Amino acid sequence: MPFSYIEEAELLHLRGTGTGKLEESGRVYDYDVYNDFGDPDNSPLLARPVLGGSTQYPYPRRGRTGRPPSKADPKSESRLPQITSFAIYSPSDEKFSPLKLKDVLSNAQKAMAQLFSPQLAAIGDVTLNEFNSFEDVLKVYEPGAPGYYKYPTPHVVRADKSAWMSDEEFGREMLAGSNPVCIRGLKEFPPTSKLDPKIYGDQTSKITREQIQSQLGGLTIEKAMEMNRMFILNYHDIVMPYARKLNMTHSKIYASRTVLFLQNDGTLKPLAIELSLPHPDGDQFGAISKVLTPAVTGAEYGLWQIAKAFVSINESGVHQLISHWLHTHASVEPFVIATHRQLSVLHPIYKLLHPHFRDIMHINALARQAILHGGGIVERTVFPGPHSMELTSIAYRDWVFPDQALPAELVKRGVAVEDPASKHGVRHLIEDYPYAVDSLEIWSAIKSWVHDYTSLYYKTDDAVLKDSPSVVEGNS
Repeated sequence: MPFSYIEEAELLHLRGTGTGKLEESGRVYDYDVYNDFGDPDNSPLLARPVLGGSTQYPYPRRGRTGRPPSKADPKSESRLPQITSFAIYSPSDEKFSPLKLKDVLSNAQKAMAQLFSPQLAAIGDVTLNEFNSFEDVLKVYEPGAPGYYKYPTPHVVRADKSAWMSDEEFGREMLAGSNPVCIRGLKEFPPTSKLDPKIYGDQTSKITREQIQSQLGGLTIEKAMEMNRMFILNYHDIVMPYARKLNMTHSKIYASRTVLFLQNDGTLKPLAIELSLPHPDGDQFGAISKVLTPAVTGAEYGLWQIAKAFVSINESGVHQLISHWLHTHASVEPFVIATHRQLSVLHPIYKLLHPHFRDIMHINALARQAILHGGGIVERTVFPGPHSMELTSIAYRDWVFPDQALPAELVKRGVAVEDPASKHGVRHLIEDYPYAVDSLEIWSAIKSWVHDYTSLYYKTDDAVLKDSPSVVEGNS
């Protein structure tokens, strides 16, 4: 029996039939839409739209589990009880190793203790589930404070307990914080919107020249943009469509635009923050906006700090939902599935990719089951609440796979320019930008390794075209 026939038979088994419930010990890599975020059988309030398979809610594919449909909504997949979360299906080859599983359980226990210990410590407090002051926030980090587990103290807090309130730290975190991938070069003033004006009216920014001109060190806005010294952190279009819905709940949110200036010392200075809400008479009438500028005293200082807090809320939500979940976990899973369905384990590209796919399907399945579901911890802690996953689908509409590659991604965002004389072929416009600097070094190393590895098997483009899913001829 030819060895390639055995490989083809194995691939047919891995692809499955597209029907039936998949057993926990199975090794089937099949596709499905994201119809398991909601829990309509438990409550109508926990129903969630199906993501994927439609132009309204586009989404990457996930691994199919084959669980029966929900009784309340046949389009949704039924859910496992939370107590059996670790029994959720993922191919047996993708299951956590015993050591990895031990780490996951330990981290989950610690996370739960950290989440609830401040609440337990507040029993008897009139504002249960809330902090009364910034001092209460700091107690979460301080050794010896009440609570089972403590969060590690951020370095900036160790150096100065109030440093995080400074404009300098606010600008620095856009480059070196948890979500350093959203800041962009500002190329037009005032900033405009891509939202459909027929639905949302005029969403053009209300930031004026007079509000920022005096902060540019003698430059005009046009000159500063020409010199690549104007930047924007723009969460307006992603938040505005949901602002009205969210502000009818206990959550309160603004769509935000933050304009920044690159100073001579290489730091980013926030010039203005625009906080916007839908017009009270209807979305078609555009936005109602408040523009705030830096202040150091009085009520203006307090309002400026609040404005920065609303920006940080948007930053945190976009990081968790889009940068982290959508652009990392969810977008990679289809590649994992496709690799196992199409390439033999002996294929050189399979061998190249397989180490990078470790644990992805299992951890994604657990995330859908125990973290991202309707009413789960993510919905309870990020600003879109019950609209969290729906919002990620809207963001996915504009996701273009080739644009994610470095260094093209940095150039597209306007934080670097093409420069053949510079290392990696691009020149950084912000020198002290740890994400951009470090990511290019990592990207270059990976690119070099992949080029050298694949060159052993593919000498020409024609060799790629003639490749088979088993092994590359003459190099098995």
